[in-house]
Amino acid sequence: MPMRTECKNFESRSYVNGDTVRKCNLDLAPDAPWRCPENCESYVRRLADVAWTHGSLVVAPTPPEPESVDDGSAAAILDQAEDILNAAGYDIMADVEAEREAAERRSFFRRIFRRRR
Repeated sequence: MPMRTECKNFESRSYVNGDTVRKCNLDLAPDAPWRCPENCESYVRRLADVAWTHGSLVVAPTPPEPESVDDGSAAAILDQAEDILNAAGYDIMADVEAEREAAERRSFFRRIFRRRR
């Protein structure tokens, strides 16, 4: 089943450099931007555009579907990439929290031992 661009969970965003992102906001389409799941339980037609006609500038055409979508290797690579990013996210948040705590400790001592003029 091709991506359902009329679904309220579908999002398409274009950038100045010409790149376009097409995705399911609920992350239910493992083969995005080419395919939605056959019987997606979260599919809901957009109510705001039910009777609207969109111009050609709204959604750029989807790029041709690569062969790796059929064999599942594209989804596997994307899952691995997501795992790597999620693991890095926890490390980054821990580093930011440690820096914040160190700054608070320095601030505490500066308040106590500040020079009076």
